[in-house]
Amino acid sequence: PEQTGEFQFILHAPAMAQAGNAAAYAAFEARPFLLTSAWGACLYAVAALFWSWCFAAAGTWRRWMTPFAITLWLFFAYISGGLLLPPALRPSFAFVAAGNAVGFVLLMLWFTVVTELVLRRSRPDGAHGREQPWRHPNRRLPGRLADLLANSRLVRAWCELLPVTPMLSDIRDVIYINYVVPAERLAALVPDGLELQRIGPDGHHALLTFLTFRHGHFGPRFLGPLRRLLPSPVQTNWRIYVRDPVTGHDGVYFVTNAIDSTVHALGARLLSEAMPMHVLKRADIRLLPDGAFQVLLDPGAGSGPAMAAQLRHGDQHPTAGPWREAFSTYTEMLTHCVPQDRALSCQPWRNRVTRQEIILEIPLDACEPLDGIVHSPAAEAIVGDAQPFCFRVPRVSFRFEREDHDLRQQSSTSTPAARSRSAS
Repeated sequence: PEQTGEFQFILHAPAMAQAGNAAAYAAFEARPFLLTSAWGACLYAVAALFWSWCFAAAGTWRRWMTPFAITLWLFFAYISGGLLLPPALRPSFAFVAAGNAVGFVLLMLWFTVVTELVLRRSRPDGAHGREQPWRHPNRRLPGRLADLLANSRLVRAWCELLPVTPMLSDIRDVIYINYVVPAERLAALVPDGLELQRIGPDGHHALLTFLTFRHGHFGPRFLGPLRRLLPSPVQTNWRIYVRDPVTGHDGVYFVTNAIDSTVHALGARLLSEAMPMHVLKRADIRLLPDGAFQVLLDPGAGSGPAMAAQLRHGDQHPTAGPWREAFSTYTEMLTHCVPQDRALSCQPWRNRVTRQEIILEIPLDACEPLDGIVHSPAAEAIVGDAQPFCFRVPRVSFRFEREDHDLRQQSSTSTPAARSRSAS
């Protein structure tokens, strides 16, 4: 009915309006108006009831949506079907117009909620990575609103449409804390589509690294000199070393990331596929008067990782340490750990692996061995009783260049297509 009425308007209404006969036009308009605004709208309201039933039956629903949907569809049925009532009971045209304005706003809200729930079916919560639920340290209204935004699959789907912006930072005091652990402990953290890089002569071990550093005016490259006005938050990246078995690309997979800036955390989480960024209540890297480095990650009530360490400069040429379980020399360990300029993540709902290409160019001789105490419940939950070994890089020029997507083909022998999101 709606399409029939609209075609009548398209085919006949312009000529009748140009003729200037208001009475004839009003007589003509009555029938297509009822087809579109009454019969068509009533049938849409009936269809909406079946939409609701389908989503509820599929489990893509929330209990509070039931009274909301019933009220909304009955409201739509009245402002549309009311035009078919006897004249004495028929709503005024002004009421119908106002009702449609309010109703369609509520309809968009309904569509937003349902789309969010549908996306959560294909992108469910996980224990780590991008799907680990976000919780802001501030449990008041601003923090709860940030929770809604950061955990929204719909907002993230919209952000996937945006071009990637190259980012720069003049990083200082990069503290690497590493653990060699049995590979089986880390294999459970590897997402489907990637495989763990195994180390050691028998391949029975793997490496977990979390590096904490202070940014230097972290922001978009296009700002140029204005980037100096941007803040320098403290960030921590917790990563394992992985490989894409289809393309052969090596890289890191971020188990979690955290930063002590809500704006940076939201930006990274929503705009970057590989960064499962959380917010820290407090973070600090400090050189103490006695020459020791104090590193603190305090998530408060949030979902970020907790860690406290006090580290001092160690032997410049270590010959022993926990790294000996998998590496024959200290340089061999650094060669595996440091030159990691690619982050990999998986989006099975898009049938692809995402590569984020960065440039660090850290010379191995810039790595300063550290000794000391590290306490982290988050790390211990992953590595058990494995002992840490640490080093520091004083300065790093960080450049994030582009994001590429390796699409998976139906045949595993096919070479995957690649699509790049970048800006020059």
